[in-house]
Amino acid sequence: CMSYSFPASYSWGNFSVLAVGIWAIVQRDSLDAIILFLAGLLLTILTDIIHISIFYPPDNHLSDLKRFSLGMAIFSLLLKPVSCYLVYRMYRERGGE
Repeated sequence: CMSYSFPASYSWGNFSVLAVGIWAIVQRDSLDAIILFLAGLLLTILTDIIHISIFYPPDNHLSDLKRFSLGMAIFSLLLKPVSCYLVYRMYRERGGE
């Protein structure tokens, strides 16, 4: 989000899922919050792949800020399946089927 390589929808999508994740952590007895958080994570995996594939800059002369921001976006995308697994385990611990 720092180098403005991606459109605002990338930031809004990831920050809204972060807000739902905070809600899911605060309300420990709510299965709805966990389900919404898991669905949001799965949806942002798909949208992050689309954003990175469409808006990745084609030139080789990237500034350090853009290179770092793109690296963090790819790293975030690689960590999201692990987050989905951990959220699913939390869903099972809370009594989900």
